[in-house]
Amino acid sequence: MASYSRAAQQWATFARAWYLLDAKMQPPGKIAAATVIRLEGRHKPIYHALNDCGDHVVIINTRHIAFSGNKWEQKVYSSHSGYPGGFKQVTATQLHLKDPTAIVKLAVYRMLPKNLQRRTLMQRLHLFPEDVIPEDIEKNLLQEIPQPRAVPKRLDEYTPEEIAAFPKVWTPPKDFRRK
Repeated sequence: MASYSRAAQQWATFARAWYLLDAKMQPPGKIAAATVIRLEGRHKPIYHALNDCGDHVVIINTRHIAFSGNKWEQKVYSSHSGYPGGFKQVTATQLHLKDPTAIVKLAVYRMLPKNLQRRTLMQRLHLFPEDVIPEDIEKNLLQEIPQPRAVPKRLDEYTPEEIAAFPKVWTPPKDFRRK
């Protein structure tokens, strides 16, 4: 009887959980950093580098990622086919227009350890350009990973009460005129 309960306990310990991460208005590097921890299983107390105990991560809204500064035009992704003259370079904008999930996928792939586990870990990464998830994946989701960066609300998302309650930096005097 003891071996049966141990097997169930071990299965529960090593069971793979499914996490959801919303990439809307998030930098790809921060998304990748939060994702790699879950893919490798480093958030679990039983983690060991040789033990494959990572979880599945579902990333939605990869079409709506955000780069700071002018990285959309300045960041360059390079590849080589292996043949003479096979060197290709594309900007982040060109790559994102071609495949909205590619930038996040490359960020996660390059942040994973460079060993034989990398391909196995990438199989547990599920990327979607919008917030539409297939039903078979959606029913497996257990927990949502908090967004690494707080997303500011747009002005049209505030209610009139919130706008009126917002503290004013400066109140103009009665006789104030704009030039």
